[in-house]
Amino acid sequence: MKRIVLAGGCFWGVEAYFKRLKGIVNTNVGYTNGNKPNPTYEELKRKIATHAEAVEIYYDENVISLRKILEHLFRIIDPTSVNKQGGDEGIQYRTGIYYKDEEDYQVISEFISEQNKIYDNQVAVEILKEDGFYLAEDYHQDYLDKNPTGYCHVDLSLLRDDEIK
Repeated sequence: MKRIVLAGGCFWGVEAYFKRLKGIVNTNVGYTNGNKPNPTYEELKRKIATHAEAVEIYYDENVISLRKILEHLFRIIDPTSVNKQGGDEGIQYRTGIYYKDEEDYQVISEFISEQNKIYDNQVAVEILKEDGFYLAEDYHQDYLDKNPTGYCHVDLSLLRDDEIK
């Protein structure tokens, strides 16, 4: 099993999308790559913490590849948008791919290079070594399962039937 952390705006929709995919074993929402340990949602909202809202994804690489996961990320975000996805704006809503393994960095780097040839504007997805992932508060975990009519900038209908668990 492998792990990657992705940020694609509000983490509720990103988690809801990825947890439905074949090969995704587990997801958690949280905060990554910011200025302090153990930030809270309130600290992000008040701009005390500089983390991205992110989703920790554990996946079975025999079922889904990192490249395929990145393709899905780009399906649900505007990769040229800076600090904004859907109706959410601010640094906590920036897009990013946060890795631990150098072999993952190679896959990510090649993918981003290919994507830059497709888009008119430069891809603005942050690519960084993960610098801490802190679980979000319990009420954020599986939020759209608990609140099916909750806000979601991610179009969950973009999942094809053959991709769903």
